Amino acid sequence: MSCDMGGRTVVVSGAAGGIGAAVTRRFAAAGATLVLGDLDAVALEELAGEVAALTTVHALTCDVSVPADCRNLMDTAAADAGRVDVVVNTAGVWTEGPSDQITEEEWDKVVGVNLKGTFFCCRYAIPHLKKTEGCIVNLSSDAGVVGTPETAVYTASKGGVSLLTKSLALELAPFLVRCVAVCPADVMTPMLEGQARDFGGGDPEGYFKRLLASYPQGCKARFITPEQVAELVFYLAGPAAAPITGALISIDYGTTAGYGYE
Repeated sequence: MSCDMGGRTVVVSGAAGGIGAAVTRRFAAAGATLVLGDLDAVALEELAGEVAALTTVHALTCDVSVPADCRNLMDTAAADAGRVDVVVNTAGVWTEGPSDQITEEEWDKVVGVNLKGTFFCCRYAIPHLKKTEGCIVNLSSDAGVVGTPETAVYTASKGGVSLLTKSLALELAPFLVRCVAVCPADVMTPMLEGQARDFGGGDPEGYFKRLLASYPQGCKARFITPEQVAELVFYLAGPAAAPITGALISIDYGTTAGYGYE
């Protein structure tokens, strides 16, 4: 998809993660000025160095579960780049297991990053986006559309992101600021590999097979790639998507299309 992003500033939270890095590379290839935030300072600097040959990039270590860090990320973007046009919130963490075994610490971590972090990145981006009539793309999930067993905490966090997106879209529409959410199923990223390692009962390959078994493609099921998600995000941030706001855009091989899947 061809779209020149020269002269526009894109802020990516969770930039060093699998989806965040793919999003970063896609916007870099289109010439956008990039402001990248992530908790992993080493991976962030590596990514920034990689895309610096393509565009202007600023990297800032931040923890999105800390509102002051979210504010600093957005204010630094506006100060260093001069404007904020697009905010892509990709930071996320996972947990799963029986709800009666989930700890308060797990709840606070997942909701703190996935929902609180997304809200406060949006909250502090809004004043800057109003000036540019920009847009927000939040990373929700298929778990932000339908429920699944033993994922109550993650599903609660992503369901919150989905309705947060709709609410912000209505609130910001008079300012011509758009807000949309991308809802992927399983994406082959380090986070998914971590899920298989931590929750696969010592059998990561078996974990992957169980996930794919829920897909309507049956034996032909495949995981989504980060690049496929990044291409959708890129489109939604561009001028061709101007009428799209308040939408939850599924990219999930149909797993949320009907009863019996997921």
